[in-house]
Amino acid sequence: MNIREKILEEHSKENAEAIAEWVGTDKKRLEQLIHIFLHDEYRAVQRSAYAVSKVADRNPKLMEPYLDEMVAKMKEPNTHIAVKRNVIRILQDVTIPEHLHGDIMNTCFDLLADHKEAIAVRVFSMTVLDNLSRTYPEIKQELHTIIHEELESGHASAGFKSRAKKILKRK
Repeated sequence: MNIREKILEEHSKENAEAIAEWVGTDKKRLEQLIHIFLHDEYRAVQRSAYAVSKVADRNPKLMEPYLDEMVAKMKEPNTHIAVKRNVIRILQDVTIPEHLHGDIMNTCFDLLADHKEAIAVRVFSMTVLDNLSRTYPEIKQELHTIIHEELESGHASAGFKSRAKKILKRK
């Protein structure tokens, strides 16, 4: 399979699943996909993001060698929303290396507090922060404060409310 051609063929769940199936646990194929995700032109990066997250759904550990680069990519100026959304989505389910904890916490707090950010990015950031609060309980208060402020604003989406309630119950 020419993975780049397949990525650019169409942007759909079916195509992302087909690419993830083709990658499987093959590290060489995964390297090809990750290279496109991190280094290709805008449209290929955007479309590859969904396939990368589908690979991560099947085997989150495969993403661990690429986390530093993925986090850096997500923070680049003018990064497509699909990159941010799928990197944060992946971070919910992987073991984040300790050297990235501070950077990811700061980034997720910024994303969560940004009302202009996409709801999925904010909700996934909330979960990443909740996961990290098990290691760093001192961040729980700030996380809960941001959640309460959003809930009290009256502008919280149904998805935000649902995830917020689950996180607040865990105290």
